[in-house]
Amino acid sequence: MENRRCGAEDVPAMAETMARAFHSDPLWGWAFPDPSERLAQHEALWTLFLRGSIDHGWVWATEGYEAASLWIPPDLPELTEPYASQMEPLLDELLGDRAKLLLEVFECFEAAHPRDESHYYLSLLATHPDHRGQGLGMQLMRANLDLIDIEHRPAYLESTNPANNDRYRSVGFEPLGEFQVPQDGPPVMSMWRTAR
Repeated sequence: MENRRCGAEDVPAMAETMARAFHSDPLWGWAFPDPSERLAQHEALWTLFLRGSIDHGWVWATEGYEAASLWIPPDLPELTEPYASQMEPLLDELLGDRAKLLLEVFECFEAAHPRDESHYYLSLLATHPDHRGQGLGMQLMRANLDLIDIEHRPAYLESTNPANNDRYRSVGFEPLGEFQVPQDGPPVMSMWRTAR
């Protein structure tokens, strides 16, 4: 299946794929506890992440948005301005009193992020539920990693679903550590792939 680099016009379709993919994720389902609101909340959040990083040139999707990936190239911010400043107001709008908890969750991600070596960061990898089990997400990830390997760069990710850990190992990621989010939320595994 054809993979392509995405632009601003692709954001709505990609955000929908990501929202559906993470709807039942152990962490992101827990973070947005109302299942009747979650799809719209996730679409809004992932739209912000996509818009805040699309100019880095490392947002990818399969031809029909069956799978999508969002990478942050070395030494670039995950969210550029004005999007970074929009995070807290968006969470307030989406979650009210629970927004503070989500900000703490993002702080945990930030604290766990390695800083010793420049690397590509896989912020999001998603497969639409209608297309799971066909290997499309991992095929997209392998294609992305092939490009990263041309640059001989390492890569980093956080796994919010233990079911994916072996998939990530299969393409060269190894566990780096595990961190706990506040209020007894689910654990998150950080993983590192050395440069090749």
